[in-house]
Amino acid sequence: MRRIISKRKKEKKKKWNQLVVSTVLVLILFLSIFGYSSMRGGESTEKNRVVYNGHEFVEKNGFWFTKIKDSEFSFRYNPNEIGQINSSLNLLESYYDKPLYISSDDIESESEIYRNLNPVIQRMQLACLEGDECKNDELPIKTCKDNFIIIKESDVAEVVQEDNCVFLKGKMGDLTKITDGFLLKIIGIKGT
Repeated sequence: MRRIISKRKKEKKKKWNQLVVSTVLVLILFLSIFGYSSMRGGESTEKNRVVYNGHEFVEKNGFWFTKIKDSEFSFRYNPNEIGQINSSLNLLESYYDKPLYISSDDIESESEIYRNLNPVIQRMQLACLEGDECKNDELPIKTCKDNFIIIKESDVAEVVQEDNCVFLKGKMGDLTKITDGFLLKIIGIKGT
């Protein structure tokens, strides 16, 4: 025979069971998150750090970050993945608190420039270089007297500075790597 249980005891037993089940679920959730995070933390310490010319680069979310004084810079490629740039370039100081004009065939390279130079420049604006074909009549026409970065697709990879114009040229798939090389050089990490 079954025992007769009052409604109150049934409710109390039901609440107790719910409390036990929810506590176990919360504990499992917490332990799985803790286990996953400790597993990921151990992986990333050595594998995702690079020291180059005395600067430490840490990989997070597909970008390589480094700090110089109070400024943080981020790149798609670490310095070991980028070749040398043999041309003479103006250093970062020449961009401080001045407008920067840009013409780019590659949005990712343009984003690299913006993300790293935006904290030091006055503003960044799309423009057309005097003498080149301009696809947008509303853009201003600028010369190499202005700080101007021109990113173009080309069969030949090169970085060339003419007055205040910097020409970053290369194959479409290599433009971001070339842009990172340019940035690393002007901030003083790659050979100057």
